[in-house]
Amino acid sequence: MFSTPMTDILGCSYPIIQAGMAGGPTTPELVAAVSEAGGLGTIGAGYLTPEQIKRAIEDVRRLTDRPFAVNLFTPESFGSPDDTAERINEWLNRYRERFQLAPGAMPAKFQETFEAQLQVVLDKCVPVFSFTFGIPSPELIGKLKSEGIKLIGTATTVREALALEAAGIDLIVAQGSEAGGHRGTFLGRYEDGLVGTMALVPQIVAQVRTPVIASGGIMDGRGIIASLALGASGVQMGTAFLTCDESGAHEQHKRTILQSSEEDTTVTVAFSGKAARGIKNEFISDMEQYPGPIPEYPIQNKLTQDIRKAAANANNPQYMSLWAGQALRLNRTQPAGELIGELMREAAGTLQRLSQFREG
Repeated sequence: MFSTPMTDILGCSYPIIQAGMAGGPTTPELVAAVSEAGGLGTIGAGYLTPEQIKRAIEDVRRLTDRPFAVNLFTPESFGSPDDTAERINEWLNRYRERFQLAPGAMPAKFQETFEAQLQVVLDKCVPVFSFTFGIPSPELIGKLKSEGIKLIGTATTVREALALEAAGIDLIVAQGSEAGGHRGTFLGRYEDGLVGTMALVPQIVAQVRTPVIASGGIMDGRGIIASLALGASGVQMGTAFLTCDESGAHEQHKRTILQSSEEDTTVTVAFSGKAARGIKNEFISDMEQYPGPIPEYPIQNKLTQDIRKAAANANNPQYMSLWAGQALRLNRTQPAGELIGELMREAAGTLQRLSQFREG
């Protein structure tokens, strides 16, 4: 009933991808549980070292023989730290003092090397590779395809979807503005890529031949069927899995999600220098008063890392990056495999209810 081009390409039973949420939520246990239940689990590896990615892949494979994905951030050019970075680093010391941290020193390294991370994906012959923030080079795409690895890219506009199709990507995630976490916009300003899922998906579907995956605000079986009705071949869900038992999200993150509503999220650059949707807190509000420009990603992301880590250790959600989408009232707490089963039962029930509208 739910066979789609997505399930045919990826080898999963159900048209559900667990989003590759970097920073800890996508434990091997979560990834494996989603894949075992018939979806496609994804290791959010954007912040991991090559060795950590290798261990995560091996851990997932010990738990399941089903297909899964690894997600990385396509590298973006950024300048060397300048006066902008120095000034904000001094400003951030006020938060470091609060958590009894030493004044921040300018890091020597701001992110992992994408090519080294990707080499692990190639060496380990991961079935599916997904990416965001841009498009890998034609040479890297060729290497991945030569190993039979399926590719999933992220688009927030039709223009970006067309670029992904031209690059030969197998599936395109249409990331609506409701989605939690970082925006995947890579052509133009992120503000212009804040298109709602319901508006974005059918427009991309109408312009590309590549199968499209709907993402953003999808939390239950109704959202899955709505996405398929809009022409998508499947869905990618992130926030829905953050409160699952196997999620590695901090307990304060989970608790805040379960206590929040659709009015509680915002898109901010305060934590990382890149637009991302998360739950509003004191750090976001306070950073709105900062008088200067915020450094671009990944500089700001690295500069706030010690503060976010200290806040997590202190169980203080007011200074943590609480990434989440807009449909927070629909979150539930249960094992990921049970969630997949419920989602598919809800989808089948939705189809049954809709059948009353058939002609005759």
